[in-house]
Amino acid sequence: MHYPHRISKVKRARKIGFRARMKTSNGRKTINRKRRVGRAVQVV
Repeated sequence: MHYPHRISKVKRARKIGFRARMKTSNGRKTINRKRRVGRAVQVV
């Protein structure tokens, strides 16, 4: 039986969390794109 891939929540947050997104210009673009569509920005 295959054991599912489990990444820790901390690692995931550090990689693709809100603060990680805000660090890069492309990440900020991503968040602003979601805001423009009208999403409540819930990253991770």
